[in-house]
Amino acid sequence: MAGVASAPVTVRVQKDDFDPVAEAFSLTGDRADAGAIVSFVGLCRDEGGRLSALELEHYPGMAEAEISRICRLAVERFSLLGVTAIHRVGKIAPGANIVLVIAVAPHRHAAFDGASFVMDYLKTSAPFWKKEHFADGRDGGWVDAKESDDRARDKWA
Repeated sequence: MAGVASAPVTVRVQKDDFDPVAEAFSLTGDRADAGAIVSFVGLCRDEGGRLSALELEHYPGMAEAEISRICRLAVERFSLLGVTAIHRVGKIAPGANIVLVIAVAPHRHAAFDGASFVMDYLKTSAPFWKKEHFADGRDGGWVDAKESDDRARDKWA
């Protein structure tokens, strides 16, 4: 099925927090054709109390363009009615929001698949870097990419 070419795609990279409920309402508004909305919120973990913050950096312009490309692919592949993807940058404390992906579709399976697709590609394809800051004051360095993230992305091929 071809996605809706005019489906709204919202992509933001920002330091400020986001409100998942407000973002979902903004995407759906007064739509009567939406049968499902699926959202994913990624949070900063404290890694068992070891982590005081996670610092996220991105390649400005390129990150937004890549996330937009991924979202447009999801719209087409899953016939989504709309997608929102927001990723935070800067120092983020444990428990705080990092990333939001919302997919709206006529049916639940498309919304679930669309949100998973966007998140799996965002984790591996968008130019973001993570640096750990430990509670004891040590700098944990930059976090390496995970093979498990690559495998999650590859299931969509």
